[in-house]
Amino acid sequence: MSIVFETEPDRYRHWKLTIEAPVAWLTMDVTEDAGLSSEYQLKLNSYDLGVDIELNDAIQRLRFEHPEVRSVVMTSAKDRIFCAGANIYMLGRSEHGFKVNFCKYTNETRLAMEDASENSGIKFLCAVTGTCAGGGYELALACDEIYLIDDGNSAVSLPEVPLLGVLPGTGGLTRVVDKRMVRRDRADFFSTLAEGIRGKRAVEWGLVDASIPRSKFDEAVKTRATELAAMSDRPVDAKGIKLSPLNPKFDEDGISMPWVTVALNRDKRTAELIMRAPQTDPPSGADHLVEEPESNWALQAFRQLELALHHVRLNENEIGTLVIRAEGDQQKTVAWDEFILANQDHWLVRETLHFMKRTLKKVDLTAKSLFALIEPGSCFAGSLFELALASDRTYMLDDLDEPNEIRLSGMNAGPLPMGNGISRLETRFLGDPKQVEEILANRDAIDAQTALAAGLVLFAPDDIDYEDEVRLALEERSSLSPDSLTGMEANLRFAGPETMETKIFGRLTAWQNWIFQRPNAVGEKGALTVYGTPGARPEFDWRRT
Repeated sequence: MSIVFETEPDRYRHWKLTIEAPVAWLTMDVTEDAGLSSEYQLKLNSYDLGVDIELNDAIQRLRFEHPEVRSVVMTSAKDRIFCAGANIYMLGRSEHGFKVNFCKYTNETRLAMEDASENSGIKFLCAVTGTCAGGGYELALACDEIYLIDDGNSAVSLPEVPLLGVLPGTGGLTRVVDKRMVRRDRADFFSTLAEGIRGKRAVEWGLVDASIPRSKFDEAVKTRATELAAMSDRPVDAKGIKLSPLNPKFDEDGISMPWVTVALNRDKRTAELIMRAPQTDPPSGADHLVEEPESNWALQAFRQLELALHHVRLNENEIGTLVIRAEGDQQKTVAWDEFILANQDHWLVRETLHFMKRTLKKVDLTAKSLFALIEPGSCFAGSLFELALASDRTYMLDDLDEPNEIRLSGMNAGPLPMGNGISRLETRFLGDPKQVEEILANRDAIDAQTALAAGLVLFAPDDIDYEDEVRLALEERSSLSPDSLTGMEANLRFAGPETMETKIFGRLTAWQNWIFQRPNAVGEKGALTVYGTPGARPEFDWRRT
């Protein structure tokens, strides 16, 4: 089954988006029999990847289509249930690689909510009515504030350890102690309490922001949502744009879109990802992008890149290496970069910039080996050079007969940070920060030998050796253990400061690639294997490792 990542509100099966500007209501109402597979039912507002795909779409549309929205209330349409978390039957029946990428996609969506709060002026209020467990509470934790109804029944919980014995949150534990700053001893008790915590104690411990009686709950939520909206700097009268369908063309050989193509070579377990530069100069003013959103190269190209990444992650899991190329006019790419940086006070340009940032973070987090090839005619300039900086290795052809150059722009100086909070250049040169300043001071074209000397590329073979060196490097990569490579790459890509974001994904990689393959989880009598089987209980290997 090939997973489709594009959707729109009229096609939602699990969410309802209601706009009452300046507040939007995002209501979770999961259709039980509308999961991505017929092998399970999504009971109790539990979710699978299809639910998250709709949520991701809704968040993006709020940012681009509804600039009038300043706060969002996330709630449930179910009686006495907010969300029971990720569907356990789905996890039990999924292959390991799917489970890993499902959890990664889920956290990227939650981080998009937090990014919208920090950078777009959209605050999120979670209104919890009923049980809020596991991934449901993790969804609440991604919001700025959590209001819990005080009815003697509703509670928040992370019950994976006592009830399931599998994955203790995919970011929830980190958000509890890093974001909400709950004391470690309280967090420990909370995370081993199957029934969760409600009412006054949930507020005292910092697990929620308020616990309100049912008779006053709805009014309190509306009042607080209005107050949060008043804090926003989003434009009141701005006109949104339509996020039109990308309409990718799929075939056995890959994906084709105007700005991004992916060509698959399944025999060698590689894929070639090509991103194309703009063909026109940027407009004279930012309002033009509102009137003609299809002319916004940066938004359209990076939307296509995001779709391509999702596809190769979840639909092409035997592809181990992405060979990254960029084509087109370097001058036009740099001109678009500088236009975006000069117009960040415009709401749409700001959203475009942050979408570029979030998409490039997905490049960093993609569990494929990334090799950038810089050849004559390439367009590794400015924002597109970030693809080379994100790569594990970069090869640049040094050919005296054919000019081959890279070029930097203001985009390489910090507007597109990694999950560690600093730029890819700063991450690359942690041992020599002054070199970053020297490199950024040069906005001229940089040839292969200069790029090699500056440390911007790994190798710069001449035209005699280039083809063989690249071929041998790709063949060697394909011969190595995918598991070992994933561990190596995940460790090497995030040098520098640790943030909540790097903690979440670092721990996620380690936990998933260990816990989800242990017999305690997936063995003959593992927790996921026997879950839901009447009278069956998991049997654990009690040895600590």
